[in-house]
Amino acid sequence: MNKDCIQEREEYIIQENQDGTKITVRELQLEILDIMDEIHRVCVKNNIEYGLIAGSALGIVNYKGFIPWDDDIDICVLRKDWNRFLEALDKDLDKKFYFQCFEKDKRFNVINGPQMKIRKRNTYIEEVNWLLKNRCKSGNGIFVDVVIYDNIAESKWKDEGARTVVKIMMPFLVLLDNLHIPHTPLKRLVMWHSNRYARKHEESSLMSQPVSVPWEKFLKEPVFKKEDILPFKLYEFEGRKYYSYNNIEKILKQWYGPNCLKKWDGKKWVETLPVEKRNPKHTAHLNLNGENKKN
Repeated sequence: MNKDCIQEREEYIIQENQDGTKITVRELQLEILDIMDEIHRVCVKNNIEYGLIAGSALGIVNYKGFIPWDDDIDICVLRKDWNRFLEALDKDLDKKFYFQCFEKDKRFNVINGPQMKIRKRNTYIEEVNWLLKNRCKSGNGIFVDVVIYDNIAESKWKDEGARTVVKIMMPFLVLLDNLHIPHTPLKRLVMWHSNRYARKHEESSLMSQPVSVPWEKFLKEPVFKKEDILPFKLYEFEGRKYYSYNNIEKILKQWYGPNCLKKWDGKKWVETLPVEKRNPKHTAHLNLNGENKKN
């Protein structure tokens, strides 16, 4: 690890198995890196733009890799590239991996945040998610989350109005999903509304997740100026190069606050997040060596 990033040495335990063995966050991260390497390969081959976002981008600046307790990677793909991205995955994704999205499986949750999960076969992960479960039958492998970055309205009220439409539909979507009642037409309506909104504002200077993610806030995280996102740049991440935001530090400060970046104490770079908050957040159960729920 380079000297200009935090030297974090603590080992974080993500799961203790019944036989007394333990799985560390680092072991999960190495599996996720395998997926991310394949995503990068497919995107470069097909000239598709992508970028690490959120905590994954914060890891670039502070650690030149994963935040040591982070148990996932999030990336974005631009709306204009989405259909080509789907085609590229269908054509070029290695058989070790598979992907889930509404376009491929109508059981996929359209308001669950990411618009796609790219998973690794012969692994299992159960997310901490009390609202909507994964209904796709293709599996629950370890994953990388993929979100669409859309152009959004430059008016706060137009953007919040469009997201309010989805907020109104959201209780019905959640209820029907948890009652296992088919509701594909309602999902299609959400997708149509989201796609129509994006096309209407394709010349906007602002970008965010689609309005199908209704809890995003206008001009607060994560709504950004297009010029700060694009063009994506290559950054060091765990000894390889991945893409992320053009103005990465500005976006991270907007997203996480001005004190999110590493600090120099005169001798070394130090982490600003309080120790009690340094823990994995997304994993309820994990199996690195099989698709079943139990080790």
